Amino acid sequence: MADQARARRLAKRIRQIVASAIEHEIKDPRLGNVTITDAKITGDLRDATVYYTVLGEKLDTAPDFAGAAAALESARGVLRTKVGQGTGVRYTPTLTFVADTVPTDARHIDELLAQAREADAEVARQATGAQPAGDADPYRVPREPDAE
Repeated sequence: MADQARARRLAKRIRQIVASAIEHEIKDPRLGNVTITDAKITGDLRDATVYYTVLGEKLDTAPDFAGAAAALESARGVLRTKVGQGTGVRYTPTLTFVADTVPTDARHIDELLAQAREADAEVARQATGAQPAGDADPYRVPREPDAE
């Protein structure tokens, strides 16, 4: 079991190496819009998981996740070699590429928050000018002692 701080540093370095290699050295056009978001490594420093996201060519086009996954899978050996050369560890970790779901989850949460704001605004509109169903002050008032 390696030191946790060392594992974090190595994961950060792997993320930098893979991102740089995708941007500058691998000439696959399917990787043009791939962004490496994070990397995690196991405690024994043998397996690394690299998280990526894919952006669309334009704002209204859907990203090509399948093409990016195939391109990363075909470039896995080259990327692992670059990681081995760049880190200098005894055993080069195997690389696993996983599509990052954070952007889609964030978009979904934003939509849910917008729906909640609309529902709150509707309740506020209905509450304006409404009268209580019972007494104006439904809470019991403590008895005041009679002045006898």
